[in-house]
Amino acid sequence: MKSYRKELNFNIPTRRGYVNITQQVQQCINESGIKEGLVLANAMNITASVFINDDEVGLHHDFEKWLETLAPEKPHSQYKHNGYEDNADAHLKRQLMGREVVVAITNGKLDFGTWEQIFYGEYDGKRMKRVLVKIIGE
Repeated sequence: MKSYRKELNFNIPTRRGYVNITQQVQQCINESGIKEGLVLANAMNITASVFINDDEVGLHHDFEKWLETLAPEKPHSQYKHNGYEDNADAHLKRQLMGREVVVAITNGKLDFGTWEQIFYGEYDGKRMKRVLVKIIGE
């Protein structure tokens, strides 16, 4: 069995945002030479997420609206975590959207269902963050 590891770096210029990382993950698979196996992509920061969904702008807007309803950014004083930082809402949003995804690799390609894409979700941006891509297989 072979193993491959790579880190993807992101610096989203806004507090929140979404980036389709499907092609970057596929490029990692290509670099690895693995044809059959599994790929893990996980956010290496507690205020970011990696998830699978449809790449549709209206849906991304709906994510934002839904997350802001469940864990509003302001007022910052509503959260006990906020003191040194003002990002308690980002921790909660990450919890809702998830830390990681695992996708099968078949014939050297991501083995997706209809419309599935991999996304990096940022909830406390304006600084460098990482996504780990780990691939195992043959």
